[in-house]
Amino acid sequence: MTPLTRFLTVFLFIFGPVTVSACGTDSQCKIGDRHYYIALPDGYDGKTRIPALVFAHGFQGSALGIIRNQRLRKVTNDLGIAFIAVKSLGDTWATENSPRGNARTDALELAYFDAVTRDATERFAIDADRIVMGGASTGGMVTWWLACKRSDDYAGFIPMSGTFWTPEPGSCSGRVANIVHFHGDKDRTVPLEGRAVAGTRQGNVAVALEMYRAFGKFGAVRAENGGGLRCENSANRAGNIVNFCLYDGGIRFGHPTLRSPGGCCGRRGRFDANAAPWSSDQGN
Repeated sequence: MTPLTRFLTVFLFIFGPVTVSACGTDSQCKIGDRHYYIALPDGYDGKTRIPALVFAHGFQGSALGIIRNQRLRKVTNDLGIAFIAVKSLGDTWATENSPRGNARTDALELAYFDAVTRDATERFAIDADRIVMGGASTGGMVTWWLACKRSDDYAGFIPMSGTFWTPEPGSCSGRVANIVHFHGDKDRTVPLEGRAVAGTRQGNVAVALEMYRAFGKFGAVRAENGGGLRCENSANRAGNIVNFCLYDGGIRFGHPTLRSPGGCCGRRGRFDANAAPWSSDQGN
């Protein structure tokens, strides 16, 4: 199993019967004036319920660029899961405290993600209990933001190379989620401690992790190294996990790996993760 393939074992979800749809990998799935793309695995019978990964692009990226990423497509296809690429309001995600974010745009972005999951589960009958959210760079920031605001809607969260904008929240709402965060130790675009950007500042990953471990009553951190990753993993009494893994270098499309196909996303908010790296070229 390649590192790429190992990554997305993070997500075993399940689709349901698929209705005829005019959208997919080459045509937009329209929701109002916004859109997403979706790729279904080869040989999908349209009846068996399969999982789905929602993936958020980085700064100046696009849903089209993500859906055309052949490494991601191969991994999700090999795993037999759906792959959903989402698109920001502008050229980046306009969430709270971001350079282009305000209360109005924050609400619009939240409404968009609500609409995407609702539309995808209705149009393609995706199992709402088996959706995992991931993203890189500002897409990773969106992933953390959703973990704090929409934890009931996803089985888990895989932020990569991004966390909140400052000030980091003091706590979160909703149930405690499962989070696996990956970051390059030499990332200059989104450093671990954050950096100033256009009048605001990227958050500090350590602060975000400390907040969330306190919020979820997570236990002692244990070190687990291997496969090019240096991880600090923790769990709570309910079985939720917060894993933080460093790899050498800067931003990459490097992703978490949930190896256990049967255990990754049992019900909403539940998965078992054995972190292992997969790497590819940097992307949007």
